[in-house]
Amino acid sequence: MIWLLLMGAIVSEVAATLSLRMASQPGGRKIWFAAVAAGYLAAFVFLTFALYDGLGIGVAYGIWAASGVALTAIASRVLFKEALTRVMGLGIALIAAGVLFIELGAAH
Repeated sequence: MIWLLLMGAIVSEVAATLSLRMASQPGGRKIWFAAVAAGYLAAFVFLTFALYDGLGIGVAYGIWAASGVALTAIASRVLFKEALTRVMGLGIALIAAGVLFIELGAAH
């Protein structure tokens, strides 16, 4: 259950960030700001429940932040045709490795 809550936090945060991009575009509809607020609120609620259920803050925040960065970069490439270079791909791979090391370190 903890991991589902953390995944909910990650997905909500990414959705909020992508909604912020939609709201800030020239001619963007201001209704997107409601999605931004709802997404970030949901992200923090999910994260709070994951922490309450026993997930360590270092592990939770590390995975949440790293996954959010990686997923936002990939989604912005798909949805907004933003750049995703090889160097950025390497950065995403390093983020994934860092999350793996955090999880492995927490297991001991």
